[in-house]
Amino acid sequence: MLGKTNSGRDAEGRIRHHTVCGILMHSSLAVIKEGLPLGLAAIKFWTRSKFKGTAALKRSINPTRVPIEEKESMCWLDNVRQASAMFGQPEQCVHIGDRGSDIYELFCEARDAGAHFIFRTCADRLAGDGTHTVATYMRQVHCRGLHRLEVRDSQGHSRFAVLELKYCRVRLLPPRAKQKRYPALTLTVLQAAERDAPSNVEPIDWKLITDLPVTSRAQAIEKLDWYAMRWKIETFHKILKSGCRAEESRFRTAQRLTNLIALFCILGGRIFWLTMINRVAPAAPATLALTPIEVELLDKLRLLPCTKVHHSKPSIASCLTQLARLGGYLARASDPPPGNTVIWRGMARLTDIELGFSLRTQNCG
Repeated sequence: MLGKTNSGRDAEGRIRHHTVCGILMHSSLAVIKEGLPLGLAAIKFWTRSKFKGTAALKRSINPTRVPIEEKESMCWLDNVRQASAMFGQPEQCVHIGDRGSDIYELFCEARDAGAHFIFRTCADRLAGDGTHTVATYMRQVHCRGLHRLEVRDSQGHSRFAVLELKYCRVRLLPPRAKQKRYPALTLTVLQAAERDAPSNVEPIDWKLITDLPVTSRAQAIEKLDWYAMRWKIETFHKILKSGCRAEESRFRTAQRLTNLIALFCILGGRIFWLTMINRVAPAAPATLALTPIEVELLDKLRLLPCTKVHHSKPSIASCLTQLARLGGYLARASDPPPGNTVIWRGMARLTDIELGFSLRTQNCG
């Protein structure tokens, strides 16, 4: 997240902006296996003295020889440590991460914290006695089963992909420069590669590392489903950026900006939770997610001529459908459940309606 300031106008009269500071955020979202978000388990803010040219720095140094405490990757370890301590029972927590989490020190940190992990790997690490790599081991593993799933591209087009599943236990070695500091770990490598992918798409090829056992096709599919939950954090960030418009703030100090983002995290967490609770427990009472006044207002809006009259006690599904209607949701029979966008638009309108309702019911004069 970058802070920008006005630096005058160019020759054509357009306002010029340049970056004066920047804040980065690394957050960890707690999600149950059904997909319901519980909120942020850890968050860390930091900044850089230089925002341009950081990629070129990797060409002049060897990142594997730099202590983890001197790298930005330390945020992964800090969040694992903070989240594990918050839950109190770290053995029930499984940390999920994309290729940015392929950090050997992170594997050791999660193990020391007593938690489990499933991380996507991008490095071909040393394995066994050090004369082979993980890729060498996986080439010798036969396909253990197939998994067919539906995937969507960036345009929303869906297709079915058939994945070949391979898994085995491998003894991983730390980077050569850090073998005196960190021990070898025996972990499970799970690979899911797409078979006969169309020529116009990039084939799926997931290589996951986990400390959890994988001894059957069912367990492999379960771990893949758990890893797919990683996309929830991207949805949460979309709510912060597009829904709360965090990047459009104009605060000039880091403290004010982090305070604002912390507030947005609470608001964004509620929006995300409302969206998912409608899918996980649609028959639950509406008061589980909304205040009595919000339920009453949504019930009154349901009595409009364009909607059906409901005489039963309102449920989460009925109230959130009406809330999504305020945000533009059509609620047709073929429509999927309302998403985050119509929920946050509807919540913004409901807040204005509730404010007007409260002012109307107050005694004036």
